[in-house]
Amino acid sequence: MASQDLLTKNSAGLKTPEDYMELESQKGCHNYHPLPVVLEKGEGVFVWDVNGNRYFDFLSAYSAVNQGHCHPRLVKVMHEQAQKLTLTSRAFYNNVLAPYEKYITELFGYDKVLPMNSGVEGGESAIKLCRKWGYLKKGIPENKAKIIFAEGNFWGRTLAAVSSSTDPESYKNFGPFMSGFENVPYNDISALAKALEDPNVAGFYIEPIQGEAGVYVPDDDYLSKAFDMCKKANVLFIADEIQTGLGRTGKMVCCEHSGVRPDILILGKALSGGMMPISAILCDDYIMNNIKPGQHGSTYGGNPLACRVAMEALQILVDENLCANSLELGEVFRSTLRNLNLPFVKIVRGKGLMNGIVICDQHKVTAWEICMRLKAEGILAKPTHDHIIRFAPPLVMTRAQLDEALVSICKVLSAAQN
Repeated sequence: MASQDLLTKNSAGLKTPEDYMELESQKGCHNYHPLPVVLEKGEGVFVWDVNGNRYFDFLSAYSAVNQGHCHPRLVKVMHEQAQKLTLTSRAFYNNVLAPYEKYITELFGYDKVLPMNSGVEGGESAIKLCRKWGYLKKGIPENKAKIIFAEGNFWGRTLAAVSSSTDPESYKNFGPFMSGFENVPYNDISALAKALEDPNVAGFYIEPIQGEAGVYVPDDDYLSKAFDMCKKANVLFIADEIQTGLGRTGKMVCCEHSGVRPDILILGKALSGGMMPISAILCDDYIMNNIKPGQHGSTYGGNPLACRVAMEALQILVDENLCANSLELGEVFRSTLRNLNLPFVKIVRGKGLMNGIVICDQHKVTAWEICMRLKAEGILAKPTHDHIIRFAPPLVMTRAQLDEALVSICKVLSAAQN
């Protein structure tokens, strides 16, 4: 039976959004708490629900669709490649991987790339590379390597990722946890300096802006100081740019704002423009060449379909000047909300089109309720940590579209103050 026939068969009797949500509740794992909207179509900065209602997407699938929903160039190359060759595994060469490797390493200025699938696989791979380097090059005693993380970090849901987490929702009842991880307060140079005194530290793993923590932007000199300290301590600086990278903050990678070139750079999400899972770990030979055949890999990592789509997704960012657009529109967004001078909005923060507002904990209207009111006005956004709302539209948004969306956002926020 064809997939469309299966979809039609299994959608029979589902007439309302509530029907779809109830069926998912019955048959799916309850590991998410979605906003109550059932989407069926996306184009550019807009999505439509099953009733035909149009919304501005201000989440961008957690920044995976920077290039906008269903970008025609991505749809075209995905269709073309899917008709030729999709997967060989790395047991054989394919004719797309090498051109992709050349393209992405030259674009970001690194010797080599390790292709993987999901963002969390990118993080795991970076940690493995860092540990391997620590043992073979730095001379750390076997099984003694440490990776330093920042409190409030989020880089996935694997056991390694939750082992580094300081959020009970992520780690509670999932132990025992991986050893060799240490946390220091985010944006605290003194705490990092103390942790780096340990000679067994191999790497410092950091989000340039913490996304899930609530778009937490560090001091302007935090990353540059941390990078310099890592260099002096012979510790690898690992930048998790899965959410902050690829134009989201107004630069191709967020670390550029601080003049920092990470030793290991992790990319994901918008690397495929929302078309499929793909991630990449970039570093130079002195790190990457410590991994030998048989020591790390992935069945789908480096598949020709993903590589073809990723090249096009990156080129779209360049051709359409989306970094500059993100930088410009982000300033407009933040200044507009700050100029409302709403007492219950404690902070408006962000870079580029990665922004968040922090509301007073005790305010009578919760972040979730504000998001529900935004939904009613045609804006889809999502709260995090109960009192923070993230706003991250696709980078293809125009000034006119942003102005239109801001009218609704300002209306909802102003009403929530009263």
